[in-house]
Amino acid sequence: MNYLIEVKKSGIAGKGAFAKERIPARKKLGNMSGEIISFREARRRVKQQPGAALLMVEFDHEPIALDASVNRNELSYINHSCDANTYLRRAYGKVEFYSKRAIKKGEELTADYGETHHDGKLPCRCGAKNCRGFI
Repeated sequence: MNYLIEVKKSGIAGKGAFAKERIPARKKLGNMSGEIISFREARRRVKQQPGAALLMVEFDHEPIALDASVNRNELSYINHSCDANTYLRRAYGKVEFYSKRAIKKGEELTADYGETHHDGKLPCRCGAKNCRGFI
């Protein structure tokens, strides 16, 4: 972790990650921790936990996934927003988070999840002016 981040109750969903200090624009926050598993094992775990909060990140061009529910860190609490202040980069078996803009101390960290296993059917609660309505 390159910046101090705390986990506390979120106005978006459950718990969220919040900046404990100012974070400048375009800076790496850190890597999401978890267990690297095969894509097949990821699908098996997802089916085993229907309705559970999933913390699975699949990699586009690799047959692997990161199960962030195992050995999780603060970055796994970043909630979705249609007007996110961070973005994630998936490469080489790592999930890295970067700030899109300057983030104020106390501000909740958010990322646009893009396509998810919800297939655009989960109502979005981000509250952004440009909210798409569903994740």
